[in-house]
Amino acid sequence: MRPYDFAVTYSVAEALDRAGAPNSAYLAGGTTLVDLMKLEVVTPSRVVDINRVPLTGVRADRYGLHIAALERMSDVAAHPLVRSRFPMLADALLASASPQLRNMASIGGNLLQRSRCGYFRDTATPCNKRTPGTGCPAIKGANRTHAVLGTSDSCVSPHPSDLAVALVALDASVRLTGRDGSRDVRLVDFYRLPGATPHLENELRPGELVTEVTVPRLDWATRSTYVKVRDRASYQFALASAAAAVLVHDGVVRDVRLAAGGVGTRPWRLAAVEDALRGRPLRLDVVEEAAALSTEGARPLTHNGFKVPLLRRTITRALMKLADRP
Repeated sequence: MRPYDFAVTYSVAEALDRAGAPNSAYLAGGTTLVDLMKLEVVTPSRVVDINRVPLTGVRADRYGLHIAALERMSDVAAHPLVRSRFPMLADALLASASPQLRNMASIGGNLLQRSRCGYFRDTATPCNKRTPGTGCPAIKGANRTHAVLGTSDSCVSPHPSDLAVALVALDASVRLTGRDGSRDVRLVDFYRLPGATPHLENELRPGELVTEVTVPRLDWATRSTYVKVRDRASYQFALASAAAAVLVHDGVVRDVRLAAGGVGTRPWRLAAVEDALRGRPLRLDVVEEAAALSTEGARPLTHNGFKVPLLRRTITRALMKLADRP
């Protein structure tokens, strides 16, 4: 780890001011940043500790649910408003990382966590995401866990966050605060596809801080879930996952929200599957037919072709899990 300046801040304004120096990084839970600094994947010259900044709290109003960025993952997963109104969020959080990490990691930090691709984290190998223009060895290398949707010739790294998948399904937005004020960005628009610039992962501008997440009011999201398929039951990233919420009346799907994880270079909203389900019965054959649309445009690699049928089955499992739920 290289030497760096360290600053503790007590307000958003102070944090923004301290982060104005070139090559600065914010420290919240540190569960991603510290790892990457140890590996020298990222080498900030200044680390700005924001843990004493008053960005905590979970509240609801007529517009929806508001989660402050420094809330810890475990606290949000256990919060009565989250568990009662948006069970898929609690499910996604509890499926993430390990209890120890969930006790430390912040909501904002979770949404900004970096790639888990082994090539990205190994500074001895090339990586377009880490050093633009050097290549992507994962395309022809070890790619079993990599993405099949939204990939490019420059990057096939999968997005790592479970929480982001559930939030994209619910059409959540993030509040980004900088020296020029705050702006709200839908999470589905916040994450960028890699294209030819995989090092530009999101719409966060230099020095900006994630201060809040807003989930729009959706009364029927009480009937929701998050299903994650992985190699082991704890502390493992998704091979495929599905966040699902469904409104059923008289046996017919009136509305539905779906997103997938583990298979895309960003959280993958499944609009075509949603459209295929609306107005039809929530029945296994219907769900399987609709789920087949989830992998249109998929580009499997040498070792991850199994993700194509796995995603379809994961979506089917999530929806059928909700079929008998009131």
